[in-house]
Amino acid sequence: MKKFCLLFLLGTSIVKAQERPVLTVESIMRDQKWLGVSPSDYHWSADSKTIYFKWNPQRKDNNEDYKVDISSGKPVKTDEKLANQEIMPDYIYNKDHSLGIAEKSGDLYLYSFKTKQKQRLTNTLEREHNPVFLNNGTIAFQKGNNLYALNLKSNELKQLTNFVSGKKGVAAGQKTKNLQDSWLNTEQDELFDVLKSKKQKEAFRLAKKKNLTGDDKPLRAIELGNLELSNLVISPDGRYISYRLKTQALGGKETIVPNFITASGYTEDIPGRTKVGEPLPVYENFICDQQRDTIYKLETAQIPGIKDLPDYLKDYPKQMEAAVKKNEDRQVNLYGPIWNPAGKLAVVIAESQDNKDRWILKLDALTGSLTLLDRQRDEAWIGGPGTGTDNVGWIDEENIYFQSEASGYSHLYREHVLSGVKRQLTSGKWEVKNLSLAKNKQTFYFTGNIEHPGITHFYKVSVNGGDPVKITSMKGGNEVTLSPDEQWLAINYSYMNKPWELYIQANKPGAKAIKVTESSSEEFKAYPWREPDMVSFKNRYGDEVYARVYPALKPEANHPAVVFVHGAGYLQNVHYWWSQYSREYMFHNLLADHGYTVIDIDYTASSGYGRNHRTGIYRHMGGKDLTDQVDGVKLLVEKYNVNPKHVGIYGGSYGGFITLMALFNEPEVFASGAALRSVTDWAHYNHGYTSNILNEPFNDELAYKRSSPIYFAAGLKGNLLMCHGMVDENVQFQDIVRLSQRFIELGKNNWELAVYPVEDHGFVQPSSWTDEYKRIFKLFESTLISK
Repeated sequence: MKKFCLLFLLGTSIVKAQERPVLTVESIMRDQKWLGVSPSDYHWSADSKTIYFKWNPQRKDNNEDYKVDISSGKPVKTDEKLANQEIMPDYIYNKDHSLGIAEKSGDLYLYSFKTKQKQRLTNTLEREHNPVFLNNGTIAFQKGNNLYALNLKSNELKQLTNFVSGKKGVAAGQKTKNLQDSWLNTEQDELFDVLKSKKQKEAFRLAKKKNLTGDDKPLRAIELGNLELSNLVISPDGRYISYRLKTQALGGKETIVPNFITASGYTEDIPGRTKVGEPLPVYENFICDQQRDTIYKLETAQIPGIKDLPDYLKDYPKQMEAAVKKNEDRQVNLYGPIWNPAGKLAVVIAESQDNKDRWILKLDALTGSLTLLDRQRDEAWIGGPGTGTDNVGWIDEENIYFQSEASGYSHLYREHVLSGVKRQLTSGKWEVKNLSLAKNKQTFYFTGNIEHPGITHFYKVSVNGGDPVKITSMKGGNEVTLSPDEQWLAINYSYMNKPWELYIQANKPGAKAIKVTESSSEEFKAYPWREPDMVSFKNRYGDEVYARVYPALKPEANHPAVVFVHGAGYLQNVHYWWSQYSREYMFHNLLADHGYTVIDIDYTASSGYGRNHRTGIYRHMGGKDLTDQVDGVKLLVEKYNVNPKHVGIYGGSYGGFITLMALFNEPEVFASGAALRSVTDWAHYNHGYTSNILNEPFNDELAYKRSSPIYFAAGLKGNLLMCHGMVDENVQFQDIVRLSQRFIELGKNNWELAVYPVEDHGFVQPSSWTDEYKRIFKLFESTLISK
């Protein structure tokens, strides 16, 4: 009898162990520590033997400091102070890489790679930053608004610039004299000999100073007035100092965000941002020639194509006619100069404020002339990985490297600055990301999605081009931090159903990656998290669109479906690594368990697919990005047996915007939707993001009116849930309030708004996440399930 009972109990436990755990909204939306805390913030020690990182395997309140020696591969807890001492800063190297200089907490530290000794050079209340080695071995750095030079042999500290704030000719805080003050001053001189004598001595001292030369000569004062100084750069030979002055635009108005839940009990205003189309600041760049004691402005009028007008003006004949008549130069922002190691050649990068052009220009510092090396023109907007101002540098004394989307995908180029001969080093329907040049300047390292748009690996390629060599081998996402000696990789790796973990690998193709951390909780591992189907389909325009599909666990005939729309627009979520939308990933597993098929599409404008995909929404958000969702539903109906009458849609931020456009413009396709923290009118969003895609409201009204949901609100037929944080500083609460008023005036009654008084754009409180997703699940259960 006892034996029978024991076997019965064992059998019962085995059955229970094989049962699929039940997911609930409450369980997956808890504090996300429940699933485990992945390691992060990787830093190498200067000797390349140890990796320091943040981790929380016990899921405590705060992450703690850990380290792992490459010799052991075993992570151990360490002291934060010790970690900070050992972590390799972002050193700037001297010519032979024997010394490194870095800023840490506002002070400068010198490191000798020969002796392995670190020396603190400054210990002040002011911040010393932007250190560089000059060719003579001196260290130049910035403190406040000025540059200084520290001679490592003599320890002499020399000030190199004398930028003076305040109105020109008047010391800060002083007032100019009126007529009465001048009369009194003259009377004092006439009455008192002691004042007359003092003035004569001061005049003699100033005259003597004017005759001084060389190091004894006083520094020339450069008056800043009320302009803002930035981008102080000194040439490696110390001769040229460049800087940029900013004139703040007049008339710009900032928004405010009311905060209702405060410690004081009073509503408090949070200063906000400006809206798209507000006036932009004007920048001017200057070169100071120390040898000739001259200062001149870099004139942007000499840039080729500076007067070119954008194509969209053809839709506005009167605007086009007025612009042609004005014949004005476009406003341009200059970055650099970027000097070659010898300090004999330099390039600057120019970006037009209308977002249509990026120029790389050779600078003749002696004359200020600019010669074109590369121009990337895009009638939509310049963008893509590495195509901004950061990924431009010198391979050697005469060759630069940069990235460009000229081929349709962001790839690597080199150019001989003197001859202008340019060569593409990588090519194909994939993108170069996270580019870096090896210390020997013979090899480039980069992350690329060569094998599949949703798989990243770490590669190397010769500075002369050739086939890239793959170094990592694990399928998924590989984020690499290279050791200082470039012999080891710290790999942050994940797969689609496995969160990020730390691996160590030798920097060799085919080398085995050793797993260092195990972060996932037993509770998380108990559920069989799905590997979504990785699919692609041709949209109605013939473009290849990639998607992840979560098939229903037990799909019945004509079962319901949900479309998830990722945020940001320019973001990738169809990939083989752990999603940054981890809560949504788990929610999709829950929906699939309840009989829904879920599709997650990298719609037109998503990242990872090249220039045409990136810019496919230019002047029409809610165009191709919306029809891609509709075409995705067609795929579900044809291949996954989904009921076309029972399809819902949801997403946050840009995904919330698409949800609104879907319910307003495609009511026959989408029965219901949940729009979270949604943009409802692009004229009320920020400038940096919106002006790229839609230009500005006052000069491209058509783009805004066909892209903003508020103009299509009358088309709402299905059931709509809207959720929004009341202290959202990104997509501000005003957006959803304006749309709500529009619904009221239109007499719509099939919508509801849930507000979250303490939440910003990205929710923080588990209670808010839980409430929001319970409402979303309830919406789909009540509108998509056949009764």
